[in-house]
Amino acid sequence: MALPGLRRMDHVGFTVPDLDEAERFLVDVLGCEYLYSLGPFSHGDSDWMTTHLGVHPRAVMRNRWYRVGDQAVFEVFGYESPDQRGAEEAMPRNSDVGGHHVALYVDDLDAAVAHLVEAGVEVFDGPTASRGPALGNRWIYFRTPWGMQMELVSYPHGKAFDLEQQGQDAPHD
Repeated sequence: MALPGLRRMDHVGFTVPDLDEAERFLVDVLGCEYLYSLGPFSHGDSDWMTTHLGVHPRAVMRNRWYRVGDQAVFEVFGYESPDQRGAEEAMPRNSDVGGHHVALYVDDLDAAVAHLVEAGVEVFDGPTASRGPALGNRWIYFRTPWGMQMELVSYPHGKAFDLEQQGQDAPHD
């Protein structure tokens, strides 16, 4: 049975070691729009932080919100917590349980990659052209200054799967 009322993704939240560094990257390099900040939030002697957020009861949390293009929103957290692990210990690889990445759609993948390289961002090998149901898609991974993996994707003429579902011819190699 499906989740009642599910319509779309609302936002993606992630924690960074330095909110100011993250803001510079998100706004100045990626072009996100800063929306607003909240916090600091802490809950004294109660266990509210644990029961509501699953973090240490004495954690202090701040967050900032950014619009990504015309629809997605990032909620970026900064925590101070007695049991917090550093970025080197905590950042899972894609192959680790809990591994993840955020994929951003761009109109011109090559121009976007050139922009990241010019900004000094670590960009992985590629771009890679997908095959099979994703034929028509090109993608490449990059790493944020705090070590999180993100991906750029572009399929300006559609992906084979979507086009076939719409009764159109799939793109060719």
